[in-house]
Amino acid sequence: MTNSTGRRTGLAYADILVGAVMIAILYFVITWATHAHHYHPETGGISLSYARLPLYALYSWLRMLAAYLISLVFTFVYAYLAAYNKRAEKILIPLLDILQSIPVLSFLPVALLAFIALFPHSRIGVNLASILLIFTGQVWNMVFGLYNGLITIPLDLKESARAFHLSAWQRFRMLELPYSMVGLVWNSMMSWAGGWFFLMAAEMFSLGNHNYQLQGLGSYLQTAANQGNWVKEVWGLIVLILLIVAMDQLVWRPLLAWADKFKMESIDSSFRPRSAILMILRRSVLIDWLTQHVISPLTEGTDRLFGRTLPTVAEMPPIVSVVGIIRALLLTVSLFLGFIAWQGAVHLISHWTGMQILTVLLAVGTTFTRVVAALLISVLWTVPLGVFIGSHPKWAQTLTPLTQIAASIPATALFPGLVALLIALGGGLGIASILLMVLGTQWYILFNVIAGASAIPADLREAATMFGLKRWQKWKTLILPAIYPYLITGLITASGGAWNASIVAEYVSYHSHTYMIFGVGSLIAQSSQKGQFSLLLLATASLAVIVVAINRFVWRSLYNRSSARYSL
Repeated sequence: MTNSTGRRTGLAYADILVGAVMIAILYFVITWATHAHHYHPETGGISLSYARLPLYALYSWLRMLAAYLISLVFTFVYAYLAAYNKRAEKILIPLLDILQSIPVLSFLPVALLAFIALFPHSRIGVNLASILLIFTGQVWNMVFGLYNGLITIPLDLKESARAFHLSAWQRFRMLELPYSMVGLVWNSMMSWAGGWFFLMAAEMFSLGNHNYQLQGLGSYLQTAANQGNWVKEVWGLIVLILLIVAMDQLVWRPLLAWADKFKMESIDSSFRPRSAILMILRRSVLIDWLTQHVISPLTEGTDRLFGRTLPTVAEMPPIVSVVGIIRALLLTVSLFLGFIAWQGAVHLISHWTGMQILTVLLAVGTTFTRVVAALLISVLWTVPLGVFIGSHPKWAQTLTPLTQIAASIPATALFPGLVALLIALGGGLGIASILLMVLGTQWYILFNVIAGASAIPADLREAATMFGLKRWQKWKTLILPAIYPYLITGLITASGGAWNASIVAEYVSYHSHTYMIFGVGSLIAQSSQKGQFSLLLLATASLAVIVVAINRFVWRSLYNRSSARYSL
């Protein structure tokens, strides 16, 4: 119902649905947050009862949501600093390459011991450690995606923002975030898929003589695989697939349809992504009221607050400079933490031997060849398919949910059976490890290529058609240059994903059997489980050195080429 001014009045079914969903989410969050029984790591058994699956799915989803929200805040801060502070960029981007390539189990000892010390005898600490591990599987892809969007903003749009005297906040809200929105949504989808991939490792892990288990889908699937109960594992996968489909329909498809308005097009496309959920939200009087009375005033208030010209730090007395105080505190905390880390590192380094160093270097080189093979295999099929999906919105409506489902299914849940099959056929773990790396990395490339192809302006497509370009000419002059920045982002995150996947690709344990193959991933997995922190530090440090070298001589030059020659 609408009034004479065109605004909706009265309640409708859309408001009932929206209100019910809000109340349900609030209820489940409060219930989960207040359900804090004492946690004993050795007795945290996982029930394989079918009745527990919905509750386990809810627990895992809440951990994923918490990790994603933290990742989103981290992404905005980190990517913005890297894109607009040249001195910070020289440190942050190489550091980002290192962090996204370090396997999640390398973060496990520090995170787990720190959170357990903060919350002794409670499962809160273990839950926070699990969320941090999921965070490390989500955040890097999002940061690279937003950073790539910020550095490829067209120069004429930047000049327009300066001409209108927009503040930094207004420029971020009106230009930088909208321009990067399509890539950010696609990378968010991929980050959720990355979180599902490492869910089993983030909910069941070993450290020394202690085994830690958290109730969730990941631990359910891992327990079923360890017991060889394939029926229960199949049912766990079915619940996971249903959860992924629900996320696609209720979250990602509405976001993609909403973000479509931010594409840079001078000619309207004949087809726009649609979402029934987005239509319901747009028809909701409750959402309309919140937009007018909460979001709009809040936006106007932030524009007034951050749009003022504030005195610079140099003009303010040092004692009253908030920025100066914050910088001093951050520097003090960083120096303190760095000193503690240095003391621990010196202690661990003293235990290194020449044979260990040689072994680790050979392991890194062996895993590097698998990473390169996995990237090549992934590029061969993801680029053509990604361009097809991104260029054909009607097909995208069907194929996007399927790719999202396939990307989100943890390959680690299927890997034990795959390893057993390949070993029985004589293929061995060498082929299986490369295959698992492909399953864990190909989606980063595919989703970035889809985002790049879908962001190609319609007028450029029309021009290519009008000039009668042949297929290979169209790829050479339009498609490849247009998707190049997105492809580089996908390759960088995929390489990090491949290094990360090495811990589960080279070391597989299920049904009382352990299968491993020589590589840095298996070294990290073994040293983490056995509590050999000296070897864990050596393997992680060697991996970091290799990643820095690759970043310096390969990815940095490709990124510079991307921003200089192929930005729109």
